[in-house]
Amino acid sequence: MNKSIRELRLVAEASVLAIGLLMSSGASADDDLMRTARQIFHPIPSVIPAVKDNPVTHEKVELGKILFFDPRLSASEIISCNTCHNLGSGGVDAGPTSVGHGWKVGLRRAPTVYNAVFNAAQFWDGRAADLKAQATGPVQASAEMNATPDHVLDTLNSMASYVVLFKNAFPNEASPVSFENFAKAIEAFEATLITPAAPFDQYLEGNTHALDDQQKSGLALFMEKGCSSCHNGINVGGQAYFQFGVMKKPDATLLPKADKGRFAVTKAVGDEYVFRAAPLRNVALRAPYFHSGQVWSLKQAVALMSEIQLGAKLSDGEENDIVAFLNSLTGRLPKIEYPILPTRTNTTPKPSIDR
Repeated sequence: MNKSIRELRLVAEASVLAIGLLMSSGASADDDLMRTARQIFHPIPSVIPAVKDNPVTHEKVELGKILFFDPRLSASEIISCNTCHNLGSGGVDAGPTSVGHGWKVGLRRAPTVYNAVFNAAQFWDGRAADLKAQATGPVQASAEMNATPDHVLDTLNSMASYVVLFKNAFPNEASPVSFENFAKAIEAFEATLITPAAPFDQYLEGNTHALDDQQKSGLALFMEKGCSSCHNGINVGGQAYFQFGVMKKPDATLLPKADKGRFAVTKAVGDEYVFRAAPLRNVALRAPYFHSGQVWSLKQAVALMSEIQLGAKLSDGEENDIVAFLNSLTGRLPKIEYPILPTRTNTTPKPSIDR
């Protein structure tokens, strides 16, 4: 049996056991629903989480923010991290798949950067263990920023302001301007991009009135139907890998044959068309959906997932209720002031769109 299917069934069985609590006597339905939800999900904390081997300091975060918004780190000098992970639109860009250097179209939908610090791994296929590793990928990818570590370092070292910022962020290092520290600074900034205080968080923390009746109905359905088998934990997903199309294979529009998902990382046949379960925090803000970015309606996405992953067809009312619950996952986005970037000098590398 495919590993992802076994995992899904095991988690589904656990969810079913938890749902049994809803039938217990001596407690209100609201109390039972909240108790069950707390076994499967966790609220986003209001404090910035710790990052392994990378203390999150104010100086490092401020440097990471500037780097996140600086397009001059790309070969063309028109693409920044924020281009594909737009903080004003749910941490993603507008199209089905991202457009990068030389108008190259990427293979996959850009994953959101919001709450990414809570994911077990980064990218749809989990090829980056953490945000630091993730930060080094797009800047070098030919279809994205198309730069090199040397280009990044030449750009940073050409501006005195950047040199000072790196010294302040990494005060105990003899050579603070490095590609590794570039990645660490971006990781520190991205660790601050958490969205607490969603209605669902408030509900998990004990406020039974934080969700309305339809949202509570949607939450119950989300657990009872098995959606929470894959989408659970603090990020309501992002923790495990599952085959896309467990019960029914999607058509080639949703599941392009050329993109075999996690197989490209592990080379294991069982990982063909396996992807990390999408985290559903703020999902209502970031259509289109799935790794192929081909579904523009959240209600349609819910219907498709139920059919192809769980083998169940939802009624119109059930779809509406689950969508209402998913809307309760929209949290308080941090207010990000657009930074003033260091001024280029005569030694700053010039833009290149030809290579």
